[in-house]
Amino acid sequence: MSHFSLRLQWILLLAASLTLGMILQWLHVPAALLLGPMIIGTFMGLSGATLRIDKRLFILAQAVLGCMIAQSLSPAILTPLLNDWPVVLAVLILTLAASGLSGFLLVRFSSLPGATGAWGSSPGGASAMVAMAGDFGADVRLVAFMQYLRVLFVATAAAVVARIGLDTSGAAGEMVWFPALNSGFLLMLTVMAGGAWLGQRLRIPSGALLLPALIGAVVQGTDIAELQLPEWLLALAYALIGWSVGLRFTRPVFLLALRTLPQMLISIIGLMVLCAGLAWMLTHVLGIDLMTAYLATSPGGLDTVAIIAAGSRVDIAFVMALQTLRLFTILLTGPAMARFISRFAHAG
Repeated sequence: MSHFSLRLQWILLLAASLTLGMILQWLHVPAALLLGPMIIGTFMGLSGATLRIDKRLFILAQAVLGCMIAQSLSPAILTPLLNDWPVVLAVLILTLAASGLSGFLLVRFSSLPGATGAWGSSPGGASAMVAMAGDFGADVRLVAFMQYLRVLFVATAAAVVARIGLDTSGAAGEMVWFPALNSGFLLMLTVMAGGAWLGQRLRIPSGALLLPALIGAVVQGTDIAELQLPEWLLALAYALIGWSVGLRFTRPVFLLALRTLPQMLISIIGLMVLCAGLAWMLTHVLGIDLMTAYLATSPGGLDTVAIIAAGSRVDIAFVMALQTLRLFTILLTGPAMARFISRFAHAG
């Protein structure tokens, strides 16, 4: 596909993504407008496409998701986390232990360097893990491949579980794709642009998503105005994120990873199973529904989990609160874990 012109590649990407996305939407698959572009982007990336999504567009797409999350956030979400802090703390520690075990075994039974295996198996925000990995001696290409391969698996699995476990048939019919725009739309654009800029300026991991979410939640909490986020803008953000993930699966990186691909797949599936076990535990201890618990503990990217949660009628506030806590826990402990795995995983 590399011999195709960029214009033709864009046409193929747009047409195929729209077609697959609408088919998945018609089948009531949660996050259909994310999965369609992600699958097509992966196929084109492995076929040699030279398209790339500008990093600034990816950042703005994350900011749009932040505004979407803001519509579901309120100070009330802190109550269950504070009331059940021992359970939340236990989940964070067990998730950290699961990712450490996954990375340790991956490095022990493959030819991957310790730092690469540790950062590649860390279940935080994928883009944040990739950004930090290079500072600790990891192969950024393999870390990116492992992170986004897991995102692809987790997003697909979560969407399938949501489709089987929840009634999503009414979600698509409630969409208003082109509503009359009001002042809330301008407010949303301000929060989106300002939060994205500030998140990048302050170098906050996943700040382009987290800061618009927090700022938007505060703005909405004042009851002065509500953010207006039309479906067409959300769909565009979903597509940009899906393409950004999918197009990273290039043939050269795939060939580089091919030697350890079986171990990578076992590591990813094992981590998903361990996190699913934590979700099952949460349903019994806190009494929340299984899908909310599954997404809250799911080892996928923060942005993709947010998209699936928004289309699955779960408690998105709880999901995002637990995912955000885990992200910062991984960021704080990641360097020490990488050093430990690098030192001991190949020993013996």
